Amino acid sequence: MDEPSEKSQQRVQKLVDSFTEKSGTHTHPEPETTEAVMLGLAQHLDQLGRPLCPCRFYPDKTEEIKHRTWVCPCEDMQIYKYCHCLLFVTEEGLPITEYLPEEHEGRQIYGLVEDPTPDKGRAMRNKAAEREEERRNRPS
Repeated sequence: MDEPSEKSQQRVQKLVDSFTEKSGTHTHPEPETTEAVMLGLAQHLDQLGRPLCPCRFYPDKTEEIKHRTWVCPCEDMQIYKYCHCLLFVTEEGLPITEYLPEEHEGRQIYGLVEDPTPDKGRAMRNKAAEREEERRNRPS
């Protein structure tokens, strides 16, 4: 794996700084976790032109960026304020699960983690019902 460019690393740092402020979240308290995710985002920025979430598997990354779903900050973060990568978390390093449906894997793994800044973030909260309808209608 090639080291991402300095320019992309700086762009990702700006994105993370801006989004933590906007969403009222923190980066993970373990610097290694934050660094790994940010390097993955920067590498995707170099390769694809977009900071695609590095914590997921994609059969076709180029096709995936067209959908926007997993471009950071991803839809889960914009709708539920939940970060699968643990980049945007509470001060204690836990992902916010308060807004997730009870059957969501994040809620099952971490339990209820309340949002310490409910007045910030969730720019796409109005899409939560639509997202749940899609989830229910997926074939098993």
